[in-house]
Amino acid sequence: MNKVGIIGVGHVGSAAAHEIVVRGLCHHLVLIDDRDAKAKAECLDLKDMGAQTLSHTKISAQDYSLLSDADVVIFSTGAVDRQGPDRMQELNWTKQTVYDAIPKLMATGFNGVIVSITNPCDVIAALIQKVSGLPKNRVFGTGTSLDTARMKRVLSQTFNVNPKNIGGYVLGEHGDSQFTAWSTVSVAGIPLAEYPGTADLDLAQLTKEISAGGWAVHSGKGYTCYGISSCVSNIVKAILTDEVGAFPVSTYSDRYDTYIGRPAYIAGSGVVKPLPLNLTIDERTQLDQSAAKIRKSFLENAVVQAAQ
Repeated sequence: MNKVGIIGVGHVGSAAAHEIVVRGLCHHLVLIDDRDAKAKAECLDLKDMGAQTLSHTKISAQDYSLLSDADVVIFSTGAVDRQGPDRMQELNWTKQTVYDAIPKLMATGFNGVIVSITNPCDVIAALIQKVSGLPKNRVFGTGTSLDTARMKRVLSQTFNVNPKNIGGYVLGEHGDSQFTAWSTVSVAGIPLAEYPGTADLDLAQLTKEISAGGWAVHSGKGYTCYGISSCVSNIVKAILTDEVGAFPVSTYSDRYDTYIGRPAYIAGSGVVKPLPLNLTIDERTQLDQSAAKIRKSFLENAVVQAAQ
């Protein structure tokens, strides 16, 4: 019997809950939110859906004690009133949700894996690890998973192929300093530089389209939910099934002494190990600069209050 918890069931958390129940990823799903009526309503709505799903999921709400033996907790609190594309402006509010929720979670005796969606993703993942005291491999963020999916969408439209045929990664911050590591990108297994029709590609324009994807959705509907919920459900599946899958997540880097988006193997214990990347000199410089930005923001804004 496996169990997943979701702390924060706004647009993203509720979409993740729906995805997890529809896919039958766990036996027991626990929803937690600071709005009691919202969490209970989502719980009831998902239960109403239960007769239509192929598998059965037990669903509970608003009981932290049920998270004591959870395998995974998704942290998905968020501020939907962001007025611009810079996710760092959410930190003043979202860090307070870490100080409030994580000590309550750890007080239950929880010893599983925490996957954070909350923005700014890299800084919040680092803060959760510090506050929780859990090993770094058991706390990580979704990182550039969604950005990588957006890169695959943009290139699939460019070449008129299925996005599943696009390989490669967006690295760094889940934010302004992210970048597509073009040296890692391939189409149907063929390196991008060797793929037919790439000579006239405007990589700078494609980079703008990829990085602007999130804000394009947010500015149109006020939030994003489906892309990120699919990303986190795939990560949760990798943890619950111990599949050792490769995902571009925000995980701790000894080199940079901060959390940053990079590909890593994910399994039942969380982050198993990062994937080695043979980056170009320019890409390495971009990664250095992105890591410096994340670490600076963490040191300046995230006052660590350890869980009791």
